[in-house]
Amino acid sequence: MTGSRSKFAQKPHRHNTGLVLIAAYKFLLALFFIAIGVGAMRLLHKDIDDVLSRIASDLKFNPESRFVNFVLDKASLLNDPMLRRIGLAAFGYAAVGILEGIGLYLEKAWGEYLTLIITASFLPFEIHELMRKLTWVRVSLLVINVLVLLYLLKVVVDAGKRKNSSRGE
Repeated sequence: MTGSRSKFAQKPHRHNTGLVLIAAYKFLLALFFIAIGVGAMRLLHKDIDDVLSRIASDLKFNPESRFVNFVLDKASLLNDPMLRRIGLAAFGYAAVGILEGIGLYLEKAWGEYLTLIITASFLPFEIHELMRKLTWVRVSLLVINVLVLLYLLKVVVDAGKRKNSSRGE
């Protein structure tokens, strides 16, 4: 050999901890949306008011409470075509989340750019929702997504600098 190490003798690659954490976050969100999709599909061809009344009863909610009445009023707007759309949208968003997570875990540039674009595209909606009603959940999601965006921008800019400096050598 010429003194170079074989590709089998190289040290194992250490993953970028930040990207692994963001990938885990994306995988958890994907699981959440898969659960929403499965739930929507399981409600097809069922009386949603009856199902929700049974759930409220099983959870020992007061059937005359404002919360239960609010949920039942909103559930009456759901029909089979809408449940299909909700399920398909949830599965689609979960697929994109899994794709983002895989790209980030494998430290692929396309995964970083995909996550940057999707995260940045949802920020205006999150800010709008936060201005409509300020809740700790909305603030937390906005903070997490802004931190993800800033971190990914740093990773992409640093990778670009390394690439440019290696070209100059």
